[in-house]
Amino acid sequence: MKFALLTVSYSGLFYSGKALSIEQQIYKAKELGFDALAIETKRPIAFPLDLSKADRQRIKRLAEDEGIALCAVESMSNFAGRYMEERENNLTMMKAVLELAYDLGIDLVKVFAAWPGIINDEEEIAVYAQYDRGNYFKPLFPADLRKWNRAADGVREVADWAADMGITLALQNHAPVITPGYEDVLAMMKEIDRENVKLCLDVPLFYDRQADDYVRAAVKECGDHIVYSHYGAWNLKETEDGEVVQEPAPSFGGQINYKTFIRELLKIGYDGYFASEYCLPLIKNHHIAGIEEVDKAMVLALRYMKEMIYGSPLLAI
Repeated sequence: MKFALLTVSYSGLFYSGKALSIEQQIYKAKELGFDALAIETKRPIAFPLDLSKADRQRIKRLAEDEGIALCAVESMSNFAGRYMEERENNLTMMKAVLELAYDLGIDLVKVFAAWPGIINDEEEIAVYAQYDRGNYFKPLFPADLRKWNRAADGVREVADWAADMGITLALQNHAPVITPGYEDVLAMMKEIDRENVKLCLDVPLFYDRQADDYVRAAVKECGDHIVYSHYGAWNLKETEDGEVVQEPAPSFGGQINYKTFIRELLKIGYDGYFASEYCLPLIKNHHIAGIEEVDKAMVLALRYMKEMIYGSPLLAI
């Protein structure tokens, strides 16, 4: 299993301080001990229209020189919009995202079925637009089915373009159209019915569904379709005796079952990337913290994951 740094973590959106460019984040990834950089396609870091062909060539060369893989491009797609123009604008954006990935030599693009969006110019730090993450026992009504089918149609269309470019799409198990857990994202992937549409399965997005049996079932059912995953750097701390432990996850107040998730990934031979992200407002003592706190969180989270994998019986499975 390999570890990647996701650029949103140093985007300047969720802490007090400036954003780091892609080039600066390549150096940061190397400094912190990551194998790769995953690039999220929004300003101020990597909006495709802001990156010229020369920029892309320079970024690619620098990553090669520093030994940092460029492992994924992460889009902010929303294929479920009600309005025709919204859906067409989204498809236009995805064309630009695919071209960016192709120019950077990246063959994996993460997509959302629907993404609620970020509000970045009204408060001191960015906030997520309100959305309903859904209940996994929620009955489906006509409006839900319309959103679902719009999303599936949009991913399918983008997948056909991506196939011509040798690119795989990783559909993430993220709300609002897709409900918490693995069942919806797996069902949508199957309905899209494209060989180059796989899964980005994130155990934090199971929310309170963290029981061992459920997490085992998720990895077993999704199996070889899993090509990408994330972990959060936002709920870890170091104890007085130097142990890194989880604090309650901000989404549901419990522990994220990384141990079972990673064990099951190792069982199925997963050798893809595990991307670290800090994508929540960074508040310390009721004040917005600076970039140095992102560094601390990244170091702790990477240490936690590596100790779990390399310092435990997991590898002996």
